[in-house]
Amino acid sequence: MTFARGSLGPPEAVVPTRHWHELDDGRVQCDLCPRYCKLREGQRGLCFVRARLEDQIVLTSYGRSSGFCVDPIEKKPLNHFLPGTPVLSFGTAGCNLACRFCQNWDISKARRFDRLADQAAPEVIARAAVEIGCRSVAFTYNDPVVFHEYAIDVARACREVGVRTVAVTAGYVCPDPRAEFYEHMDAANVDLKAFTEHFYKRACAGRLQPVLETLKYLHDDTSVWLEITTLLIPDLNDSDQEIDLLTRWIMDHLGPDVPLHFTAFHPDYKMLDRPPTPPATLSRARRIGLANGLRYVYTGNVVDPDGQATRCHHCRAVLIGRDWHRLNRWRLDDQGRCVACGTACAGVFDPGGPGSWGGRRLPVVIGDFSGPGP
Repeated sequence: MTFARGSLGPPEAVVPTRHWHELDDGRVQCDLCPRYCKLREGQRGLCFVRARLEDQIVLTSYGRSSGFCVDPIEKKPLNHFLPGTPVLSFGTAGCNLACRFCQNWDISKARRFDRLADQAAPEVIARAAVEIGCRSVAFTYNDPVVFHEYAIDVARACREVGVRTVAVTAGYVCPDPRAEFYEHMDAANVDLKAFTEHFYKRACAGRLQPVLETLKYLHDDTSVWLEITTLLIPDLNDSDQEIDLLTRWIMDHLGPDVPLHFTAFHPDYKMLDRPPTPPATLSRARRIGLANGLRYVYTGNVVDPDGQATRCHHCRAVLIGRDWHRLNRWRLDDQGRCVACGTACAGVFDPGGPGSWGGRRLPVVIGDFSGPGP
């Protein structure tokens, strides 16, 4: 996609990037993600927000957001990271995959910068999180891979004031920028969209292997708290065989303690010909995952108290009960252990117990926090 020189957006939103190199044929290759977009002057990458300008790759959405909202951390979904606490969530525009079933397509597939109505410097976002009482800030709605530089600067500002950061991502990123990015993150939910290269190619215009490499990197080489989400789409990625292979891979390569969320699809974007996922499909997938040794397998986007509860993997007592995104039971001690049998539950928990944010969703006008700090 080409652009006129003045159409990149506000000048302050256009910043240089590091992960690219020149090719012998005069093009410049973006090395941020495995798509490796090769651009001539006046072209954008598939993500739309990274472009070639004056013989380099620039980010064109720095400091611009599609909106801010306070959510329960369970909505990300993260069930084992500071349960019950509020998280300040925001995204920008664009995405480096092309999923036909995208559930946030109006943001991630946006091609107009008037979607980016909110302006916010990293320090303003960190200040807003502190003043609202959020324990963390989440990069979500669209993939933070594409606003790499902005997300890192926000994470740095948050860390300076004791606020943690969460990446909600498809994990489609190259090794060097991946290491740079996750050095600054505290938690991640990675969207493992399926377990076949065929699905990734046909439904996402991507590849499975780089996502698996990101998952292994996060587990093996970082201290980032990791959870995984798989959206089950009828007759595309919900077979017993595929779910068995997916959960066995997680068990073999990541171990039993990485939480896995199976969530329900609803018809959207370019996949309106598929029915919603039956709750029974999610329950079946959860049983397969548990049978393969995973300790924390959840169902999402459906009413399922049992599938949303965290149980002790030793005595099977309910440790954390949930009603959708609201906690209604807590049976962990100050060390994150089952009060019935003393077995540790994997996760990042506050010694003082869970938060009390509940299931509320609170829109935020970020400009209200742009004045001088206290």
